[in-house]
Amino acid sequence: MEESKIILDKNLLNKTLESGGVIAFVTDTVWGLGCLPNNKTAVDKIYKIKGRDTSKPLILMSDSIKNLLPYINSLSEQEKEITDNYFPGAVTLVTKKSDKTPIYITSGKDTIGIRVPDNMFFKTLCGEIKGHVLATTSANLSNHPSSKTYLEAKNSIGAMADIVYQDFGYKCQGLESTVITIINNKINILRQGSIVF
Repeated sequence: MEESKIILDKNLLNKTLESGGVIAFVTDTVWGLGCLPNNKTAVDKIYKIKGRDTSKPLILMSDSIKNLLPYINSLSEQEKEITDNYFPGAVTLVTKKSDKTPIYITSGKDTIGIRVPDNMFFKTLCGEIKGHVLATTSANLSNHPSSKTYLEAKNSIGAMADIVYQDFGYKCQGLESTVITIINNKINILRQGSIVF
């Protein structure tokens, strides 16, 4: 399928999210499952849909780093280098959270993963959401492979998500993001993904 014009019902999207709904969508890496970060009912629903261990945190994604900054303490020089060079892209940066980030997203930890995917559908979707930030994880059942296509996402969690969006031809690459944190000014790889440091 070639890329085509993205058509979204902004009112339906925001109404769904604000009422505690969960949506599935394509990113640049794999398919994602997301909700509003300040809605505990929706976050609980994500864990239930996936059968995900609540000790495993979600991450925050947006169409721009500026929308994520209120959710973290601050960026060190090294962290800013990462976001300058790899956002948007397939890198998730784990850093200290701010009080704005609920502990039910971070599984009680004082850190949060942040990412800006490089996918036109996701950017368009996130641009229509009030606040422009989603609490997310991959759109698949826990301990099952990540969804790499609309059909895989639909078959995996489609019956439980409120909306599974078409990708309009903006495909994902099929490999998860590389998750990193900065410790003693050095990059520490928490999960090796498509970006190699």
